[in-house]
Amino acid sequence: MRLPGIPSAPERAALTPAEARALFRDGLATPTAGWSSGFTQANLIIVPREQAFDVLLFAQRNPKSCPILGVIEAGATSGPLLADGDIRTDVGRYMVYENGVLVAEPTDLHDWWRPDLVTFIVGCSFTFEAALQHEGIPIAHIEEGSNVPMYRTNVRCAPAGEMSGPLVVSMRPIAADRIADAVRITAQYPAVHGDPVHVGDPAALGIRDLARPDFGDAVTVPAGHVPVFWACGVTPQAAVMESRPPLAIGHAPGHMLITDARDSDYLVP
Repeated sequence: MRLPGIPSAPERAALTPAEARALFRDGLATPTAGWSSGFTQANLIIVPREQAFDVLLFAQRNPKSCPILGVIEAGATSGPLLADGDIRTDVGRYMVYENGVLVAEPTDLHDWWRPDLVTFIVGCSFTFEAALQHEGIPIAHIEEGSNVPMYRTNVRCAPAGEMSGPLVVSMRPIAADRIADAVRITAQYPAVHGDPVHVGDPAALGIRDLARPDFGDAVTVPAGHVPVFWACGVTPQAAVMESRPPLAIGHAPGHMLITDARDSDYLVP
């Protein structure tokens, strides 16, 4: 398989979703923050039909962390959010769980695919990052060329059937005098997590050390900046690890599905 090189930051931003997905289909595996500017990125949770209702109900009861943008029916591999795409290949890296245990991190799902698998496409906070940047609010993980830091919290999600687990949050350091702006901007995107769930003290969420995220990479929190936390679409994977369904598949955190939808589709002024 040909492994493509990682495009430069301007090249990544200029790629169409189809062009970006083609790179991942060819084997490229890298976090996708800053890719395909203006187009919506999404989380994935894929489960057998038998578990699909519990996932749907879990998402309905926890819309802040699990905003569903679309569902691909059992066995189907494409849909309106990825025209001519293939959900089995078009994400850079996947996470495969058996009975709640991570057993593989493949770059495609051909060895794992089954005709009963249902795909849930879940909103991602990467969608509002361009809006923050447009307003002059830097995004630390983009500037540092790393993955967004994500943390399990002590906040429990509302359970549904056999699905239960903690809220997972992503963190971005925001200058203290821009926090109100960050809240206002992200609140305009309720379908992709919306406004923050917490501002300030990580310990209030049960986070002991910002330098040790559960997923992704630690970022610098400069002087005068405050950690701001948004609900994260990795939450369903945390529920999978706790609830232990026989099989579940997600995206590797930060390695998102780049969809054909535009960020502006989810803007609610």
